[in-house]
Amino acid sequence: MEFLTDEQAGAYGRFVEEPTRPEMERFFYLDDVDRRLIGKRRGDHNRLGFALQMCTVRYLGLFLEDPLDMPWSVVAYVAEHLGVEDPSVVKRYTERQMTAYEHAWEIRDPYGYHTS
Repeated sequence: MEFLTDEQAGAYGRFVEEPTRPEMERFFYLDDVDRRLIGKRRGDHNRLGFALQMCTVRYLGLFLEDPLDMPWSVVAYVAEHLGVEDPSVVKRYTERQMTAYEHAWEIRDPYGYHTS
């Protein structure tokens, strides 16, 4: 028995469209706990990349294989809330391949995310 249509399976674990404004406000909001964790990162590119992973797992329920594979509106929204003047610095986030993996591990623990 199949539970997902081909369309649903193809959309699983990725952004298929831009989040709505209410979705952005709900899933991409950064509270004080989030900001403390984000603040431990060096450089705007790492703070922004870390925050994007944190928010993406809230929104999609999993980490993206490519942590930057998302609508630019999401990047710009989170950058604005972090005070990052140039959101394009996030392109540097994946220069060191292990950074995104290490950050995902650091996000899992305090928020209680589990791999299935």
